[in-house]
Amino acid sequence: MSEETRYLTFALGKGRLANKTLELLEEIGITCEEMKDKESRKLIFVNEEQKLKFFLAKGPDVPTYVEYGAADIGVVGKDTLLEEQRRAYEVLDLGFGKCRMCVCGPQSAKELLQHHEMIRVASKYPNIAKDYFYNKKHQTVDIIKLNGSVELGPIVGLSDVIVDIVETGSTLRENGLEVLEEICPLSARMIVNQVSMKMEAERIRKLIAQIKERLS
Repeated sequence: MSEETRYLTFALGKGRLANKTLELLEEIGITCEEMKDKESRKLIFVNEEQKLKFFLAKGPDVPTYVEYGAADIGVVGKDTLLEEQRRAYEVLDLGFGKCRMCVCGPQSAKELLQHHEMIRVASKYPNIAKDYFYNKKHQTVDIIKLNGSVELGPIVGLSDVIVDIVETGSTLRENGLEVLEEICPLSARMIVNQVSMKMEAERIRKLIAQIKERLS
């Protein structure tokens, strides 16, 4: 690579998504040895040879870094993209981190969803909940934002139902709740900054093509 090549910067959602993404990148020959050092206190990891930088961020912040160009490329769950509503190109469904966004509650709440009555909905995802109830179901609801265990909502009488991510549904079942309606399927997505897509079109397209090939 020439001296003028600028770094391509990746923002990865901390945890499982980052680990899976790094595994996938390794398969197409993109490595970052520095990131494997679990003791490292570094915030930004660099691969000098390939002119790449990586940093880990909290999921909801990844689209923000990408929208503002602090990262060229981000990997984050579709739930975060829908909730944060940031401007970026969604270029790839990476296929891992599969789950569903659902309306859940006790069986008795199923009826409340059919009669368009005013109900209370607790969620970590108020924008997704609002969009679903207002624009798809045309049902007026009172949305309560929670940050922690949303399942508590219906159990303690704070809300009638919840909008949350469901993987296996075992936590719901243990608490006497169930999936009442499915909103949408979710998985990890790759997003690209709008300016980077133009400025670094060739490098980014090549990267996308290589990943696509691995996934097929």
